[in-house]
Amino acid sequence: TEVPLLVYEFISNGTLFQHIHDPSEEFPLSWEMRLRIATEIAGALFYLHSAASIPIYHRDIKSTNILLDDKYKAKVSDFGTSRSVAIDQTHLTTLVQGTFGYLDPEYFQSSQFTDKSDVYSFGVVMVELLTSEKPISLTRSEESRSLTAYFIQSMEENHLFEILDPRVMREGRREELIAVAHLAKRCLHLNGKRRPTMKEVAVELEGIRISQGGSIIQQNYEEVECITIEMPEVWDTASTSTKSCFDIAVTPSSLDAQPLLRNKS
Repeated sequence: TEVPLLVYEFISNGTLFQHIHDPSEEFPLSWEMRLRIATEIAGALFYLHSAASIPIYHRDIKSTNILLDDKYKAKVSDFGTSRSVAIDQTHLTTLVQGTFGYLDPEYFQSSQFTDKSDVYSFGVVMVELLTSEKPISLTRSEESRSLTAYFIQSMEENHLFEILDPRVMREGRREELIAVAHLAKRCLHLNGKRRPTMKEVAVELEGIRISQGGSIIQQNYEEVECITIEMPEVWDTASTSTKSCFDIAVTPSSLDAQPLLRNKS
């Protein structure tokens, strides 16, 4: 008797959870990488919810279910609890399943899972990327043990920059960090109808990445301009460097990244 086997791509760099909470000293996640990873996850979920021939709710989005390949591109994994839904179906009524800390409170109360429940879980992952904090932590005060509560309270009290990961603070521009934080907060709204769709999230994150690329271009241009002023005799070299900076900065890596959907037998 022939038995079908599932053959998966080898993922060499482990889970996103490992890189956030047990980072490598040799290769820590930069802010640019975190933003790109968030954009890739959002694109994959948008595909599942809206672009697949049959819409799919993942139902267990968390950083341990995001794998990173040899180029550190994000792959959404573990479709063990996922469910396909009819195109005109708005929710699933099921026994509550998921991971504490990522679970949509609305789903927990109603047992009705919607596409916005995946959005909530993704919002938690975004906050992990921003803060490098775990979704549930006994080291925080009792009222702040939930990362979502801690994050939202900090934002409402204008303490956002006190809870961000130090590397994120150093490398990110203030306006883009605020934009990503506000997007995460919208994803975490207690009323699912007030949350954005994954398409809206993916588009907004890509827009932030493009603006980030623009700032890199401007920074590189200013650096090259400075070199040109101080060392006019190496103008040819500076001109070449300018072209190189532009070529690298304006090439969005997300354009060739395809969301991963595991085929289920």
